[in-house]
Amino acid sequence: MAKPTPDFTRPALAPGILGVIVVLVGLALLEVDAYLFVRFGVCILAVIVAVFAVKAGQWWWLLGLAPVAVLWNPAWIIELHGQGWVAGQYLAALLFLLAGVFIKVPEEGDTARR
Repeated sequence: MAKPTPDFTRPALAPGILGVIVVLVGLALLEVDAYLFVRFGVCILAVIVAVFAVKAGQWWWLLGLAPVAVLWNPAWIIELHGQGWVAGQYLAALLFLLAGVFIKVPEEGDTARR
């Protein structure tokens, strides 16, 4: 007996997990010049996950993803320091993980093949 295929995909799961990894690696690089590359990665991945959220019709994820994209933006750097910024790193990682798991896009495949 074949397993039933789900009617949705989770396209934000891979960029969400990558976002978690980049943010947590960034914790080790907070006071180093290489943190600029972390900013690029986090900002780009936040925008990618946000696009999948809009495609899924779950726009409320933008309430968390837009500030992440702005605060980690490497073009206009907002200098934040201290324990609040470290806590923000963990919150961003949690946001990436939750968004990756819960953003589901309906399958746009051929329904006749099932």
